[in-house]
Amino acid sequence: MAPVLSRSLVSSASFISLSSSIRHPNNKVFNLRSVFFPQNNGLRKGFSCSGLKWKPEKRIDKISVRCEAAVAEQEAADTSGEKFEYQAEVSRLLDLIVHSLYSHKEVFLRELVSNASDALDKLRFLSVTEPSLLGDAGDLEIRIRSDLDNGTITITDTGIGMTKEELVDCLGTIAQSGTSKFLKALKENKDVGADNGLIGQFGVGFYSAFLVAEKVVVSTKSPKSDKQYVWESEAESSSYVIKEVTDPEKILRRGTEITLYLKEDDKYELSDAVRIQGLVKNYSQFVAFPIYTWVEKSRTVEVEEEEEPKEGEEVPEGEKKKTKKTKTEKYWDWELANQTKPIWMRSAKEVEKDEYQEFYKKTFNEFLDPLAYTHFTTEGEVEFRSVLYIPGMAPLNNEEVINPKTKNIRLYVKRVFISDDFDGELARYLYISI
Repeated sequence: MAPVLSRSLVSSASFISLSSSIRHPNNKVFNLRSVFFPQNNGLRKGFSCSGLKWKPEKRIDKISVRCEAAVAEQEAADTSGEKFEYQAEVSRLLDLIVHSLYSHKEVFLRELVSNASDALDKLRFLSVTEPSLLGDAGDLEIRIRSDLDNGTITITDTGIGMTKEELVDCLGTIAQSGTSKFLKALKENKDVGADNGLIGQFGVGFYSAFLVAEKVVVSTKSPKSDKQYVWESEAESSSYVIKEVTDPEKILRRGTEITLYLKEDDKYELSDAVRIQGLVKNYSQFVAFPIYTWVEKSRTVEVEEEEEPKEGEEVPEGEKKKTKKTKTEKYWDWELANQTKPIWMRSAKEVEKDEYQEFYKKTFNEFLDPLAYTHFTTEGEVEFRSVLYIPGMAPLNNEEVINPKTKNIRLYVKRVFISDDFDGELARYLYISI
């Protein structure tokens, strides 16, 4: 074991001043170089010992030794990772996104959850022929955890994950010029403004994270690789960094973990657990895989408390009467956010009346059963499945009937909510899910 010359090292360097020799009380002289320093004038050029770099400086009768903590430098080099430049089209896309292209910033969560669902779907498909890919990494699921104190949101899935090469291909470039198509569509729609569903149509949904985040960190582990990698980039940057994860506490068994470091303006609203759960239920409640959110809950517990003695009454210590009382305590736990199933995806013959009524109440926040409903499928150039409801109670005022801006049509694509902003396609008092 190397000798310890100091209990602590500062981040940049430490200085230790030693005499060139030490005289023992018995008049024995010890040469420090024979103990700490290399022989044959190795002291002149410096040397490494126990992972530390030592650089000597001569000062009259003393030797000043400068320690540069090579271990810290080596760790810094390891964690710096490999730097890559974005594809030119991706840089253009990020520039548009960062500078508030979308008025509906919350679509970032819809896109990232959809990506997580796709990763789970891909793993489930591949595991049919390669069961070993599933391993012992747990169920196929998505978990979302927000941290109000630090202003972060973390989205974790147990899907297929990515290798280093896939990180470069998927997050640094766009296959089949998806970004070009997106930019072209955006240009064509400039008169009507940016559609909050546009970004998800061309395979560029991941970059919506920069609508709300100043920094994005993606940690991913593919079952096809023994190594785990981290992808990291900032909103205003034209490059990204990929590095290997070696910390045992940060190793994933499988899948991807995305951490968003929110912008100052969005930090307090979007890192709120109730807000996150509301967005999941609005956009992704029909996703095929379970989505759990980290929320604050309350429960009633029974506790024993000592009774206070009556005035003037003396009760020896340890003999006080104890009574049982109940109190409410708060705690944090995971909660399933997407329990409702998309009944329009099933055949009308398979759905019971009670299921239609329950779906209607949960989806449209109604308390009465619908007066009537119909479940139908349309095929042709455009194919869709839908359920049309007539509410059990008429509108309370005329404005709800004649208002052209309706919110009673909810459009879903691949089980993900896209929009409810339609102009006069349906009478105000009707509800429809497509």
